[in-house]
Amino acid sequence: MRQLRRRADLSGIEAARRAGLSQATISRFETGKRVPAEADIRALCEVYGAAAGTCRELLTMAEELREGSTSVRAVLHRHGAPSMQARIGRIESIAARVRSFHPAIVVGLLQTHDYARALLSGRFAGRELDSMVAARLARQQILDTDREFHFVLTEGVLRWNVGSPQIMIGQAEHLAAAEELPNVRLGIVPWTRSTNRPVLHAFQIYDERAVMLSTETSVALITDARDVADFAARFDIYAGFADYGDTASAVFRRIADEYRGIVKDSE
Repeated sequence: MRQLRRRADLSGIEAARRAGLSQATISRFETGKRVPAEADIRALCEVYGAAAGTCRELLTMAEELREGSTSVRAVLHRHGAPSMQARIGRIESIAARVRSFHPAIVVGLLQTHDYARALLSGRFAGRELDSMVAARLARQQILDTDREFHFVLTEGVLRWNVGSPQIMIGQAEHLAAAEELPNVRLGIVPWTRSTNRPVLHAFQIYDERAVMLSTETSVALITDARDVADFAARFDIYAGFADYGDTASAVFRRIADEYRGIVKDSE
């Protein structure tokens, strides 16, 4: 919603005045601390001059978040289904800040086409595989916005040879390039780094409103405020173990070179 307000060239105070809300309420909507009611979304869409399709997406997303927070603490969905990919994409599209920790595989927003296809081919085939890969890559368009992304990976992510060494070369180089995007902060925890915290699973945090975590067979959406705060604190700890900037880029390129060595040795 912050993106819509900025496009309308309105301050938080002016947007609140026109929508009949308080500036604090606008701020809580934009930072994910509060899910807006249907009437508030419609009022703000009118103030911002948002397209009808955009308004419908916001209404759908708010309803999903309210259902997740009022029924159970975690809502499970079949892992990888195109409908779930679309839902994740909607959550990402309204989040101003996304934090992601992945200890086993490259996060979907940073996967290359070949890596995504090789990874998903273990569970899908034919048209379903094509649909899954297309949906995953379509979500990456959000990286070309002014939203803030903070990714933390472990070195083990790139040590797991998905598909082939050639695919991993491309994936490692892609990460090195992604690290240079102005709205992306990408860290990697080297395998030599000593830690004092266990790593159990991947998770993504959307603003302060929701956490998405994956199991082998399903994806859970968590909207309970206490749980979201707990995951945010956990993310900060993992991020503290990571290397960034030139140091991270050097790790990605070193691993790419090691995979090149594997290819050369096999020739």
